[in-house]
Amino acid sequence: MTALRVSHLSRAYGGVRAVNDVSFEIARGEIVALIGPNGAGKSTCFNILNGQIRADSGSVVFMGDDITGLRPREIWRRGVGRTFQVPEIYGSMTVRENVQMVLLSKAGKLYHPWRPANRMFREEALGLLSRVGMAAQSERPANVLAYGDVKRLELAMALANDPILLLMDEPTAGMAPEERNALMALTSELAAERNLAVLFTEHSMDVVFSYAHQLLVLSRGSIIAAGPPAMVRENKEVQDVYLGSAAFLDIREGARA
Repeated sequence: MTALRVSHLSRAYGGVRAVNDVSFEIARGEIVALIGPNGAGKSTCFNILNGQIRADSGSVVFMGDDITGLRPREIWRRGVGRTFQVPEIYGSMTVRENVQMVLLSKAGKLYHPWRPANRMFREEALGLLSRVGMAAQSERPANVLAYGDVKRLELAMALANDPILLLMDEPTAGMAPEERNALMALTSELAAERNLAVLFTEHSMDVVFSYAHQLLVLSRGSIIAAGPPAMVRENKEVQDVYLGSAAFLDIREGARA
């Protein structure tokens, strides 16, 4: 079942087309990587999908409904989760409380005068933390976590909204190879378990070729190639965009660093 359908999406800044007539689809249970060199338009495209930037033209259809131009909060409530290149967490709260905050927001109970928020959705929060391997750290302040654990916490927070589509902006940036593979292996498991559609941007080609089912390659705002990793890898235009770098050309589908 198609979760996301993007049609003829465009956005320009002055005379520069950051996103130029971009179209693609993502099915539930599918993991798709949006890749390209710096300045290709990945961030702009990503932020249009999330509602942070308005498109000049085109449409974004999520689960059959046109969400083009909706605010991020409205898109989130419809079932689109998001993680960020720089993790967005509450450092002064415990790990558990971070997840509880999302659960409270989803339930519309961020303000409840008769019941302390700390007592609400505790078990649900602990269940999500257990699924991402963070239950043992549930009572630690979030600001003392190692970077890889912060990424796992942010993933648990994204899952607290029970999303249908998960947008992940460079999820493994700044992580060591072992941490990268562990996080993306977990994401792959969650996509299968929850029938979750995942779209992620990434610069680490080992991650892209190991975990993405489909690739979308952007260059100067336009998609120049789309398809399974093995097919995209052989695309001459894609190779030219990446300047024939060994980091791209030496990766094989399913290989892990």
